[in-house]
Amino acid sequence: MTETPIHHVYTYTDVDRAFWAEHLEDWVPRKIIDGHVHSAEPRFKIETITEEMKQDYWVNELSHGEDAPSLEESYGTVYPNREVSCVAFTVPNLSWEIEGANEFLMEDAAKRGWHTLAVVRPTWRAEQIAWWLDHPGCIGVKPYYALMGYDATTRDRYIEASIFDFLPHHQLEVLNDRGGWVTLHVPKAGRLAHPDNIREVQEIRKRYPDIKLVIAHFGRSYTLPHAQEGLGPLADDPGLYFDNSAVLNPEVHRYALEHIGPDRIVYGTDNPIFYMRGRRQWAGRTYTNRTSHDFYFNKERESKEIEAGYTLYMYEALRAFKDACTELGVGAEDVEKMFYGNAARLIAGSE
Repeated sequence: MTETPIHHVYTYTDVDRAFWAEHLEDWVPRKIIDGHVHSAEPRFKIETITEEMKQDYWVNELSHGEDAPSLEESYGTVYPNREVSCVAFTVPNLSWEIEGANEFLMEDAAKRGWHTLAVVRPTWRAEQIAWWLDHPGCIGVKPYYALMGYDATTRDRYIEASIFDFLPHHQLEVLNDRGGWVTLHVPKAGRLAHPDNIREVQEIRKRYPDIKLVIAHFGRSYTLPHAQEGLGPLADDPGLYFDNSAVLNPEVHRYALEHIGPDRIVYGTDNPIFYMRGRRQWAGRTYTNRTSHDFYFNKERESKEIEAGYTLYMYEALRAFKDACTELGVGAEDVEKMFYGNAARLIAGSE
């Protein structure tokens, strides 16, 4: 089997080539903007992932920084014969040197014609937000509740925070004045559907209407019940956008297409995490990640025969997206919007 290194422990194999040829080659548009991708120069990692962190959250074990040159090369591998750009940001975690990682990525991304979001601390003043937005190619920010304070044992110390605790009003005012893009990973164990999240997202839309607000991961709707509970109350706002990164469930993609529509969905990968090989399985409001690598979280392995057929998570997400579009009769023009046109329009309005 021919294997091409991608990143960390991941490779691109004949299984992936065959999967792309069978399921994706004739459907994925020729131009793509990855609206949600992490790129970080590894030398800016300042804390080692502890055993406690690995046990706390599965993503922690996969958070190995991929710099811009590696990302560019990976794009050439996983999207054959496609023209790919992105909206990239570093790892939003205080185990990284945020300032250095931001600046290094912005320089590298600008050389490639990519756009970036500044990962921002909630303690930064308005002038600091404006300073980041003055960088070439920087069109907005990526806030995150974990940036409220570092905890070596858990990512979720501040998960129940208000959105305004980690994206304060003085920063929102600057972003509104500049028409900036905000990719928002909502807090709360209850995900997007939590009443505080619904109310605060609606407040942002009302008070700061010129912000390009993009809710990440369909509001962390990885199962259909979460999508039904969270997307419905916000479905009628034509100025609110959602990215579909990290969503592998075709039922969630279908629900989003039916209730949000293709004009407000932005394609994203959440890579490098989704280079992982395997598949996801759902049971009600929970899901299980299957993979062939010996990660800490991978306790319940499937048979060698099943694992041998695993492809990349990002390909499984693409197939789920395709299946939903096909079932609903979403045409090529609308598919192109979600892969490219919607993000291009938001970028143009943020520059």
